[in-house]
Amino acid sequence: MKLSRPVSWFLLAFGVWSWVIWVTFVKNLIKDGSGLAFDDGHPTAYFWVHLTLAVVSFVLGTVIGSIGLRGLRALRQTS
Repeated sequence: MKLSRPVSWFLLAFGVWSWVIWVTFVKNLIKDGSGLAFDDGHPTAYFWVHLTLAVVSFVLGTVIGSIGLRGLRALRQTS
């Protein structure tokens, strides 16, 4: 299957966007002072659920971004 240039760029941008957004979210989650993420210094269920969401998003962002990068490299080799 061959990806078009716009689709490849979109997939790569999606991967980068996922990393930027979720890294920021995890930093904010760790610094949480509201009591949602930590209770007396111990992680809560809220923390673990959101950390799991972030890790899954990191993996998906990496896979999707790498597909876009591979598509762009393939287009460059055929041009």
